[in-house]
Amino acid sequence: MSDLTPPGALARVWAVLRRPSARFSLASVVVVGFFSGIIFWGGFNTGMEATNTLEFCISCHEMRDTVYQEYKKTVHYSNRSGVRAICSDCHVPKDWVHKMARKIQASGEIYGKIMGTIDTPEKFEAKRLELAENEWARMKGSDSRECRNCHTFEGMSKEAQTSTAWRRHKGAIEKRETCIDCHKGIAHKEPAGTKKEEG
Repeated sequence: MSDLTPPGALARVWAVLRRPSARFSLASVVVVGFFSGIIFWGGFNTGMEATNTLEFCISCHEMRDTVYQEYKKTVHYSNRSGVRAICSDCHVPKDWVHKMARKIQASGEIYGKIMGTIDTPEKFEAKRLELAENEWARMKGSDSRECRNCHTFEGMSKEAQTSTAWRRHKGAIEKRETCIDCHKGIAHKEPAGTKKEEG
């Protein structure tokens, strides 16, 4: 007998898994699997959506006492049209693949919170530039995908902008720039040490 042969109990379990069930029909196994999948998928998506709420995002006091307070003073929080962009609108992609990648990446930020790297407003401020640069690089790498969910160059009205804003937007189109190239301080204060773009 080979050393690779599984012990008796393991071999019996494997044999049961491989042979058809005498007790349950294939249809019942498929139906139970189908509904179990729906329940799992529904629970998973519910959990994902719960982590996209403003309340969830500001549940950590570092966020509530710092970036949330800055955001409340911006046009993304309060404006004449009443349209509000919340944290996930800017920081979480809408499509499933990119959303899952971002959620996995965000687990590193949760790790930093748990391990005490950014668990106080003071520690958050000390890491603010690094955190901001990481987010800016992510946004630049995606061509400001989350910004473009609401804003597009094609949808901009020349008449509704100042001549300076229109000139800059036109220049950004010509240079193939993306939103985050110019709008780094749009919802949160720019950290000390932020490098300004030339031009």
